[in-house]
Amino acid sequence: MTMAAITILVAKLSIVGIVFALGLRSKPEDITTLLARPGVLVRAFVAINLVVPAFAILAVKLLPLRTEVAVALIALSLSPVPPLLPRKTANADGDRSFAVGLLVVFAVLSIVWVPAAVHLVGLIFAHPLGMSPTRIAWIVATLIVLPLALGILVRRLAADFAQRIEPIVALAALIVLGLVAVLILAGSAKGIIAQIGDGTIALMAAFVIVGLAAGHLLGGPDPRERTDLALAAASRHPGIALATAQIAFPDVKAVTALVALYLIVGGLFALPYIKWRARTIPGAASDVAPPG
Repeated sequence: MTMAAITILVAKLSIVGIVFALGLRSKPEDITTLLARPGVLVRAFVAINLVVPAFAILAVKLLPLRTEVAVALIALSLSPVPPLLPRKTANADGDRSFAVGLLVVFAVLSIVWVPAAVHLVGLIFAHPLGMSPTRIAWIVATLIVLPLALGILVRRLAADFAQRIEPIVALAALIVLGLVAVLILAGSAKGIIAQIGDGTIALMAAFVIVGLAAGHLLGGPDPRERTDLALAAASRHPGIALATAQIAFPDVKAVTALVALYLIVGGLFALPYIKWRARTIPGAASDVAPPG
């Protein structure tokens, strides 16, 4: 096994640990409550799965982008929200339960949505693409659904034990993920630097801003849910984005550096919004950590 393969494996294990820790603090009601609100789900679907992909498709259609930039942008726009969303929304004093519901519902929905959307993108660009739902289902199940369900089950069967181990598991997983992120960014440094000056950073920033605006405008009257949906629409799961690019566009390389660049740009451009929401939401905490 190569060092790159080991790094990816460790990154996946750390994500599983983060999601498991999230499950140790979650309840089934976090998910069922959202499912019982079809109006909210429709608005969330429009913000996350329609507005942002439409922006990506228009950008690819109208701008003279390199192939790898176009592929990265499309793959990111089709990916569900990342497992760090609840932590990020907590920094903005959002509704953690609502964020967990968004994470799970849109992760499961991506099993059907991502292959269907990839097929639609192929039709739009007259370049037929195919993707098996089972491959996306496996990624979503192993990285999100199963570890979250296991964490919820442990909490249900042994609440005290879950409460004791949750901070340990979460901290360990975050430390490992941080170290892996440094390695991945270091390995992608040349590719990231190559994007400077050609408009790619501005395009990634616009991608994040469009997501924030769409989620904020469609978030409804509850200020915490509005904040959560804005961050959910602007945040994308990098692992599923990379998998989508590799499966649907196997001949296109250099996407990893672009996804890493998106993570940097996304964190920087989401931070002012997070700080603003933490100041304006009634009862928000005064200290705001940077987005995870």
